[in-house]
Amino acid sequence: MNGLFHTKEMFQDLPNAEICHISNFLSAKECEELYQTFLSKSNWRQDQITLFGKTHKVPRLTAFYGEKKAIYTYSGIEMKAHSWFDELLQLKQKVDVECESKFTSCLLNLYQSGQDSNGWHQDNEKELGLNPEIASVSLGGTRLFKLKHITRKDLQTITIPLEAGSLLLMKGETQHYWKHCIPKTKKPVSPRINLTFRKILQSV
Repeated sequence: MNGLFHTKEMFQDLPNAEICHISNFLSAKECEELYQTFLSKSNWRQDQITLFGKTHKVPRLTAFYGEKKAIYTYSGIEMKAHSWFDELLQLKQKVDVECESKFTSCLLNLYQSGQDSNGWHQDNEKELGLNPEIASVSLGGTRLFKLKHITRKDLQTITIPLEAGSLLLMKGETQHYWKHCIPKTKKPVSPRINLTFRKILQSV
């Protein structure tokens, strides 16, 4: 794919997890072009979230695309899918081939600075099914992706730098046993767009 040498890292030593990180899934040229396309074309929004009785702005912008009538709800936020546009659908199809899967939606996140983040969480909403499969494509600046086991305190936190053009796949029991996050950083970082492809069950 793309004439690139893929570096595929399988995290086989992690219990209760199926995680694969692929570098160079996209070329540098593709990354630059797609970043500008998604930045300008996506219907970005900034939601509010209430935690412990206090309401805050979500520290990133989001956009949601997918098949007709797809709805995704997390942390009390409901997102109704916009229709695919050409470049996003083409990327989804490329991800489908690489992951040997068929994703039905995509949640995009825009991290405008190091102060934008995504706290510890599991992608375990009921509309994602029993063992959610999530493929994450990164564009723009590199951010650190952290994972920690929910019950095994003897296991160290895993840190994976998600560089532009990389693809991270999580499936199997991962969302049952592991939380993940994109922490804030004071280090200078370029803006980043993250595309998380998911399967939304229509009958929940």
